[in-house]
Amino acid sequence: MRIAVLGGGNGSFAAAGDFALAGHDTRLWRRDQAAVEEHKATGSAILVKDFSGQRVAKLSLVTNDIAEAVRDAELILCPAPAHAQPDIANALAPHLKDGQVVFLPPGTFGSLLFAKAAHDAGNRAKVAFAETGTLPWLTRKHGPFEAAITVRAKRLPTGVFPLTLKDHALSVIGQAFPNVIEDCGDALSGALMNAGPIIHPPLITMNAGPLEHFDKWDIHKEGTQPAIRRVTTALDNERIAVREAFGYGAPHFPLADHYAKEGDEWMYGRGSHDRLTDSGDWREKIVLTQHRYMLEDVRTGLSFLISAGEIAGVPTPLARAFLSIGGAVVGEDFMVTGRTLKGMGLGQYDKPGLQALLRDGFR
Repeated sequence: MRIAVLGGGNGSFAAAGDFALAGHDTRLWRRDQAAVEEHKATGSAILVKDFSGQRVAKLSLVTNDIAEAVRDAELILCPAPAHAQPDIANALAPHLKDGQVVFLPPGTFGSLLFAKAAHDAGNRAKVAFAETGTLPWLTRKHGPFEAAITVRAKRLPTGVFPLTLKDHALSVIGQAFPNVIEDCGDALSGALMNAGPIIHPPLITMNAGPLEHFDKWDIHKEGTQPAIRRVTTALDNERIAVREAFGYGAPHFPLADHYAKEGDEWMYGRGSHDRLTDSGDWREKIVLTQHRYMLEDVRTGLSFLISAGEIAGVPTPLARAFLSIGGAVVGEDFMVTGRTLKGMGLGQYDKPGLQALLRDGFR
């Protein structure tokens, strides 16, 4: 299958490396022309490191021309942070063709953002947009062209926009992620599976002191203590209540399953939290005003959750509290600078209207 991967971060390199190793015709697009030229000069390859050792993945193309990257691609994967999505969506919009599938892992309702960008650009191609609840890899770059993968996802609940194209989208995505993709309905259902806005806001705000004191600190090890876990579960219950108010049924993939020793496996499977902390790759310097846990998961993710809760009639007091704390740390009103349905140009929809849009797409 021909796959285009958009972005130059941890997830994009893990994706491009894994897809190329699986035999897919894999193209990598990133905006940084100097980085593209350097990558091409070294052979357009990615060194993938995991539990089985090291392997060299040769890419078909590395480019900063997005039209070239996505031409004839069956799957377009964009694991870029949510705050990078608007620019990428606008760049991609004119180039989408019938039958293509755009997959955002995770999305924060970015599937609607990408679809709306294409619609607003006058592109009426029959394209499916999908998103899931987490990045399919626990991964960090160990060098400019090296991806270290600690864990690969075992279960990826995935929603599709418009819902009428779901079967096609899941079939295409399933070729890239065999036996991993799980149907969770429409794109809003997929967006409300996003784990980042649940796990990271409590970890970075309730551990703000040590994060600013130590040069490097692992919030997933020293920072994941029982009190914080209880708060995380309460915040997750708000997410699940919003899902239920929209009529989405179980499984809701509660974050508590990520840490559990028995019961339902979470997205990364059993024991993934221990493998994450044992790797040492998440012992890092987190600058609270700049890190994606703040800008993506607090500002973007929680503002979206609150906005969805408002339409569903579900209170989200913990989400609002963490959004307010994060905004105070950064010096912004995150409800204004974040991602709300109104801010996405979807504020005119009530609950039935939004559900009709999710089913049928833009008219």
